[in-house]
Amino acid sequence: MTRTPRVAVAGAGLGGLAAAAALARQGLEVAVYEQRPRLPEDETALHLAPNGSRILQRWGLGAQLLALSVQPVALEFREWSDGSLTWRQPLAGPGPGAVAAPYCTLLTDELYDLLLARLPQERIRLGRRLSGFRESADGVELEFADGGSATADVLVGADGVRSMVRSRLVGTPRRVYHGTTAYSGALQADEVPGLARDRVTVWLGPEARMVGAPVAQGEQLGFVAVVPSRGRTARQRPLRDQSAALAADFGGWAPDVKAITAAAGGIRSWTPYDHAPLRRWGSGRVTLLGDAAHPMLPYHGQGVSQCLEDAVALAHHLATAPTPAQALRRYEALRLPHTARVQLGSRANAFRPAAVPDVTWAQVYDIEEHLPG
Repeated sequence: MTRTPRVAVAGAGLGGLAAAAALARQGLEVAVYEQRPRLPEDETALHLAPNGSRILQRWGLGAQLLALSVQPVALEFREWSDGSLTWRQPLAGPGPGAVAAPYCTLLTDELYDLLLARLPQERIRLGRRLSGFRESADGVELEFADGGSATADVLVGADGVRSMVRSRLVGTPRRVYHGTTAYSGALQADEVPGLARDRVTVWLGPEARMVGAPVAQGEQLGFVAVVPSRGRTARQRPLRDQSAALAADFGGWAPDVKAITAAAGGIRSWTPYDHAPLRRWGSGRVTLLGDAAHPMLPYHGQGVSQCLEDAVALAHHLATAPTPAQALRRYEALRLPHTARVQLGSRANAFRPAAVPDVTWAQVYDIEEHLPG
């Protein structure tokens, strides 16, 4: 390129901050536009798989990540009714399933703050809801709901599952609902004294599942539970009913699961959905990243890690390609097929497998070096 491109990122969630951090690391000028008047807060548990943590290590954030997070030694699948162990995958230490980068569990806010610290405050523009954009031969003009405007050489839509940028680029894909309701929450780890604090535990039932992960240096247990909707929707469940509904859905389960449902607080629920992989992510000087490009069901724990991979690839190509349009097409060509496989794999994993596959994490997450930069 004849000069360093100016990049506008729509959305200051984890995907938008990851993109901005990667772009800044490559020496690119970046501005992040967030529609909310303040930065988001989220104390839910987050799973950062090795393909995500290795990127933070590459950015020099490995020591901080290890200090903030728990590095579980194993992922354990247990029978829903009695808690008996059915399969165990090592996550750390020597062995055929181990990987070089750590598998980390932490609070979403902790990772958010880690990424935010990589950016000068002036690069985050709050209260700027993107309402439209116009592309020309010279760049992209951004239009905001408050009547203001800005210009950039490239626009990256990191504005989530309801992305306005995506709707303008490729239309609104048909949402695919899967007949489930998801809960998430947290509790003090000592409320479930029989549960080890150094592993991720998945209880699998015929139609439902519960995933518990240690966070806050092992002092808390974050969980996500998915149950059949049976005609219910998250919007029909007022907040005061969440604990009772959760306990009822898991009433016949193993003692540790019932202990989680009895002690959990701050429970929220939502209706998981995705859409078919997109055929393209953009054109010209505009593209997508993260959930705006490839929303994923919560069954592989890959949402954030795929955002980080997107960010690395995007920044590399914008720093090296002859033109912004060429950079974005190279980025899309690399990332779209890979994220489509992960997206569809997560959808397939929504159902209880007849047998747990004999695979390594490298095979599941494709964590071998396949990203540039």
